[in-house]
Amino acid sequence: MDEVLVERVLRAVEQVPRGRLVAYGDIASLVGTGPRQVGSIMRHWGGNVAWWRVTNSYGNLPLHLCDEARERWAAEGILLKRNGRGAPMREYRADLALLAADWERACADLPDAGTS
Repeated sequence: MDEVLVERVLRAVEQVPRGRLVAYGDIASLVGTGPRQVGSIMRHWGGNVAWWRVTNSYGNLPLHLCDEARERWAAEGILLKRNGRGAPMREYRADLALLAADWERACADLPDAGTS
């Protein structure tokens, strides 16, 4: 996996504000890759960033992550959907324009920083 792409994805996740969520596709559009690549990066290298803030487009996480994510969401004031597996994306999605601006600043030192 391209180390710069990994770093760009992780820096994007670091910009997601507390109490907000983004979809894998939101991050993918921002950094110029696909949602599956974002998921793979998060699976392999996302343990040191706020991984619980990145969900699928419905606000759900894989089942094996739900218990830990629920605790973290509760601490951030994110309420669960009835299915208990996620949060309503329409209520908690981060401001994507602000996220993009913050991400561009965070990636200014990387090759091809700020291009999507």
